[in-house]
Amino acid sequence: MKIILLQDVKGKGKKGQMIEVSDGYARNFMLPKKMAIEATPDAINTMKMNDKATQERIAREKAEALALSKQLREMTLTVTAKGGGNGRLFGSVTNQEIADSLAKAAGIKLDKRKIVISDSIKNVGTYTVTCKLGYEITAPLTVKIEEA
Repeated sequence: MKIILLQDVKGKGKKGQMIEVSDGYARNFMLPKKMAIEATPDAINTMKMNDKATQERIAREKAEALALSKQLREMTLTVTAKGGGNGRLFGSVTNQEIADSLAKAAGIKLDKRKIVISDSIKNVGTYTVTCKLGYEITAPLTVKIEEA
């Protein structure tokens, strides 16, 4: 019997795949537990439309990530932090502070977990941090640290 998986099933396949299983396994286990549906022509058509919509969404998100990476490469973000003079800061500048400054200055909302700081920022100056935008797209962001 051909079925379409509604969730990942270990040893069988991933969500959205159409697989062939024995009639008893499908009727007695997969279908009652709502792990799969029978592969009728209507269900197959719905699966193909969902796949197409997913591919379009992924393509759109990749294009948005590429546009954002281009924007981040060209910009210099200024972050002010409390300092004790001589170019030293009290504490260090965190990726949360960079994310907040990015949202305030450019209107770009980026999760703090997507901003990677290679080594801690404890002095005034210009640094480059990496922003992970998804789909293996990264962008360097130039951050200028100023003392408040």
